[in-house]
Amino acid sequence: MPTYVAFLRAINLGATRKFPKEAIVAATGAAGFDDVATHINTGNVRLSTRMRSRTRVEDALERAYAADRGFEVPTIAYRTDELRAVVADADGFGHDAQHYVWLLKQEPSAALREQLEALSTADERVGVSERAVHLMVASGFLDARLLRPIEKAVGVATNRNVTVLRALVQKWC
Repeated sequence: MPTYVAFLRAINLGATRKFPKEAIVAATGAAGFDDVATHINTGNVRLSTRMRSRTRVEDALERAYAADRGFEVPTIAYRTDELRAVVADADGFGHDAQHYVWLLKQEPSAALREQLEALSTADERVGVSERAVHLMVASGFLDARLLRPIEKAVGVATNRNVTVLRALVQKWC
């Protein structure tokens, strides 16, 4: 059975979008997924399934989460080998300061890749890999000038610090 790591977008950010870890595990299991575990309370979920299609996995999770919570929970899933590749790409950029990764629902087109990489400056560097956009900054992620332009360009995505992604790969992949 394939193992996936699913990333839930925009949960536990305010009073109305609460989705505790225990509820995530219960909803994921009730949807028919096995070997369910979470990592920290930001929507990182490991699961196994007989499903082979990433899109089917994402759709099933999104339906289950919406039914459980009463609000949409966009979900981006990666097979464990895909997540290992994202972290390997991150390491390949050779950036020692702050590094954040947008995990994308769809692979960016060649034109979007070029557009995003062209945003790079001396202080903020953008790199694109399969379904991930990397932003490397010297400091201050929330102060990064490229934060908003990237978010506008990428569509459905969720963001994680590369440190969290490395921890997930070490723990689950």
